[in-house]
Amino acid sequence: MDFSVLNEALASKSFDKVADICDALMLQVAAEGVPFRDEWPFAVHLLGHIYVDDVNSARFLWKSIPATIKESQPELVAAWKIGQKLWTRDYAGVYEAIRGFDWTQQTQVLVAAFSELYTKRMFELLQSAYSTISIQDAAQFLGMSEEDATNYVLRQGWAVDPTSRMLTVTKQAVVKGQKLDPGKLQRLTEYVFHLEH
Repeated sequence: MDFSVLNEALASKSFDKVADICDALMLQVAAEGVPFRDEWPFAVHLLGHIYVDDVNSARFLWKSIPATIKESQPELVAAWKIGQKLWTRDYAGVYEAIRGFDWTQQTQVLVAAFSELYTKRMFELLQSAYSTISIQDAAQFLGMSEEDATNYVLRQGWAVDPTSRMLTVTKQAVVKGQKLDPGKLQRLTEYVFHLEH
């Protein structure tokens, strides 16, 4: 079975394409009637869906995998553990699931990239949902120690009150681009003026 397209995506760190590539390959080999289940990279496929935040597809893929394969591939079970924690919105559990397995070289880079992306998503979630948050809660959401979480959010411009152990969230200024430049507005004005007179 030719996984060169998948291997190229992994090598170039195009992790957002992994799930689509695996889905297309799976459809292709299934249509050809080729037995593929024994050598299929299910863990990578599952992690590809998790990376793009498509937990529903990951869940359906998990359900379609035969029990014998699940039992014989502990890395696949570990990848699904991440999916389960995402499904139940156990934010701290996601980090525990990531750290709780010794990933193979093929999946380690993908898991590390997901962990970084997930931390960024959690930070953006905290930033949009809170005006103040305790250091302990921020650390739990970001999957870090309290000291590391404090340093992380301080680098992002947040403020810390050491006496109350609370973080003050600094909202990022939303830059709104002007949709109509002055030249276009001038031409529109001249056009309307011309129509009226």
